[in-house]
Amino acid sequence: MHLRTLFTRLRAGLAAGTCVLATGCSSPAPAIDHHQHVFSPDIARMLTTPERSFRTLGASDVVAELDRAGIDRAVLLSVAYLYGSPGRAVDDAAARVRGENDWTAAQAALFPTRLVALCGFNPLADHALAELARCAGTPGLRRGIKLHFGNSDVQLDDPVHVAKVQGVFAAANAHRMAIVVHLRASISRQRPYGAPQVRKFLDQVMPSAPDVPVQVAHLAGSGPGYDDIPARDAMREFAAAIGRGEPSTRHLWFDVASIVDAEMSPMLAETVAGFVRAVGPARVLFGSDAAVGANLRPAEAWAAFRRLPLTRDELAVIAANVAPYLR
Repeated sequence: MHLRTLFTRLRAGLAAGTCVLATGCSSPAPAIDHHQHVFSPDIARMLTTPERSFRTLGASDVVAELDRAGIDRAVLLSVAYLYGSPGRAVDDAAARVRGENDWTAAQAALFPTRLVALCGFNPLADHALAELARCAGTPGLRRGIKLHFGNSDVQLDDPVHVAKVQGVFAAANAHRMAIVVHLRASISRQRPYGAPQVRKFLDQVMPSAPDVPVQVAHLAGSGPGYDDIPARDAMREFAAAIGRGEPSTRHLWFDVASIVDAEMSPMLAETVAGFVRAVGPARVLFGSDAAVGANLRPAEAWAAFRRLPLTRDELAVIAANVAPYLR
């Protein structure tokens, strides 16, 4: 553990009157934030509107939040897929996707012992497989890919979409790249989502990547919060498949980024805790999402997660979990 992180944990523990390091601690800080983002100046300009300014977010901003939370490391999931969003007119999208991925890798390289970057793109785009192959050959991006089905408008009920996603999963598997997937279908476009789509994902997509870890973001939802009935239906199907020991679930992981908020109702908190137990705490990864806007920062996200009706041992397992692509 880095000395700065150690001192931060001690200071945080003393301030809260709790133990954060020694054996018997009730809630050690997570080892890793598995779901963070940075935003380049180009992305910030693209996302800025007359109503809302969007600022550049760099590695130093993320590391400052990690230090405040007493967290050692984080995964920077590239948001290059934003250039491939349907309906967004972008000149030379492929080049800008490459640029954002390289910028994210360069940010991670500023803190090489603490940050890891994953490559992002729209899996339906013409440049998807070429960018995956390029990232596989780039030292700062070769660990894995980040896909965002909602932003990319991937529809698992469309056989053409399924075939393209299968190709991406197969290529990632061939390059031994982990996959982080925001599975939740587009909310703004009101795309179908729930147990039937998870069934297609497990039966038709997961077999294309049998050897690499697949991290389902946001507990199969989107966030902030978990007041999303289709997401809960989706997670229920994942839990049932895991309970049946289906082969396609063998390398599945789930991150909890942005689903637990400070105002979560007791009923939803029980639901989330139930899903954690159903899939097993050993499959659950802490994450907090981008440190922008109203999103909870890592320290607050972990504090909110600790309020779930989970046991001390369950929380300790989740805090210590490290995704295979980081080992």
